[in-house]
Amino acid sequence: MGKARWIAAAAAGTAAVAAAAYYLNERNSEKPDYDLLIDEGRFALRAYPAMMMAETVQQGQRETALGNGFRVLADYIFARSRPGRKIAMTSPVMSERAETDGEWRTRFVMPAKLHKSDLPEPAPGVTLAEQPARKVAAIRFSGSADDEMLAENEASLREWMAANSLEPAGDAEYAFYNSPFIPGPMRRNEVLIPVA
Repeated sequence: MGKARWIAAAAAGTAAVAAAAYYLNERNSEKPDYDLLIDEGRFALRAYPAMMMAETVQQGQRETALGNGFRVLADYIFARSRPGRKIAMTSPVMSERAETDGEWRTRFVMPAKLHKSDLPEPAPGVTLAEQPARKVAAIRFSGSADDEMLAENEASLREWMAANSLEPAGDAEYAFYNSPFIPGPMRRNEVLIPVA
């Protein structure tokens, strides 16, 4: 094997090991608890308790706003934009349209053991908000979730909701459980729609 091929193979091996480490770390990260009310393969109806969220609103297309929002929130939880201790990273990272056109809200779920009074003062551009307890319809899928894939899965979820007489109580939300380092087939994504 030539030197260039050996270096390429070593780099690919290192990347695979790094992706595996990220994947294992993300699989072990804290995720919100919920009660499973309906479980039909990729589709589910869940009951979530109230949760504390850190959120930010950013302008731009969904992927750009999500990337910028992620950085703002990561700087907050990892104490780069404020003094004090770090906060553990949880999953998923949530994304949804904001009230103003052209803006997207990105949210991190805070660890369940932390209440608002336990959390550091938010940095500029970050808000702490409690998500009330609610029921949510969900569809789970893998892949690198682009706008087309999200729209297709949202349509499938709405069809499933209609077939189960579940009335939407809000707009669709997107949940991403893995970092971009994880290969598409190993990623967990969800479309969530609040239920009346």
